[in-house]
Amino acid sequence: MTDETAGERRIRDGAHGAGTGRAGARARDGAGAAAAGIREEVVRARRIVVKVGSSSLTTASGGLDADRVDALVDALAAAGTPGEREIVLVSSGAIAAGLAPLGLTKRPRDLARQQAAASVGQGLLVARYTASFARYGRRVGQVLLTSDDTSRRAHYRNAYRTLEQLLSMGAVPVVNENDTVATDEIRFGDNDRLAALVAHLVRADLLVLLSDVDGLYDGDPAAPGSSRIAEVAGPEELRSVDIGSAGRAGVGTGGMVTKVEAARIAAAAGVPVVLTSASRASDALAGRPTGTWFHRTGRRAAGRLLWLAHASTPRGALTLDDGAVRAVVERRTSLLAAGVAGAEGEFTAGDPVELRDLGGRAVARGLVNFDAKEIPRLLGRTTQELARELGPAYEREVVHRDDLVLLDT
Repeated sequence: MTDETAGERRIRDGAHGAGTGRAGARARDGAGAAAAGIREEVVRARRIVVKVGSSSLTTASGGLDADRVDALVDALAAAGTPGEREIVLVSSGAIAAGLAPLGLTKRPRDLARQQAAASVGQGLLVARYTASFARYGRRVGQVLLTSDDTSRRAHYRNAYRTLEQLLSMGAVPVVNENDTVATDEIRFGDNDRLAALVAHLVRADLLVLLSDVDGLYDGDPAAPGSSRIAEVAGPEELRSVDIGSAGRAGVGTGGMVTKVEAARIAAAAGVPVVLTSASRASDALAGRPTGTWFHRTGRRAAGRLLWLAHASTPRGALTLDDGAVRAVVERRTSLLAAGVAGAEGEFTAGDPVELRDLGGRAVARGLVNFDAKEIPRLLGRTTQELARELGPAYEREVVHRDDLVLLDT
């Protein structure tokens, strides 16, 4: 992706929201912010995704801490009214909230008990948010997502419409992974990455990642001599940072590594990021120079493809011959059966699959148009042959270019 120019940024800021009046207000706000020495893009942001982790919402024993939830809601409510600012909250904490009611003293390792805890805890979490936001006359709406909901075209549109409608009606969407039914999402996923993808889905102006650490450090925050990194202009600036030791995790699944990866995804998709502690949420939303500021490094791309690249779990793989690799990667064409040299995995039409070269390197990911059992008789054959011998239903791409995203190799 290429960097967004100042002109492109002005065009995007003017186009988003309620027309030129709002764009003018943004410009005035930005000028005041610059004069006050605070972050101009935060002040101008009108749609913000805020992510909070389990450790910022729970007690030492793992249950929900009402005071911490109220403090977060206080900060979000103070950030602006629905007519001025829109907030989407991506909240962890469902599994943690369900531990104590089920008599569990720590987060279970087995999937079944994680799902049970999520089932009990999700209701408690949303009830707590509902009561807390009600103090400000605000409504909340629960939105539970899996990667499947957002990598498939129709599901992606439905998720976008739901979130847009909630925001237009002045409600605060509370988003979480659907841990009750998810499998790989619980084992390998995290809400940091989900927040980055939601920020792109709703075309947010800003992503705020709240943790139990007040920013990204160049080492262990508790170690003498470690210092907070105030700004990150691009991923190359982090090559010398031991990110694995630069943060910690409590009852949640994410650490600093997942937060930096989420910031990288969002920044590359044109969304700047603030990473700080939940206790400094008010400062972060007001644009004060707290935490770590990740500058945007790219511009907005096709939203659904971002999910396909970063949130989908491939159900199989197709091996491409050299000509097909060049066509897909260099010419950005659809993948035809003639270029497929092999297949593996159990997948059905519409599932995400990896596209690999003959050496086994994944070069792209896409939504396949055929079931795995159909692929062997398609290998190396032209669409004309297939249509003539198997019928017109087979005269189509194995993966259409609109359902295909190249991977950063």
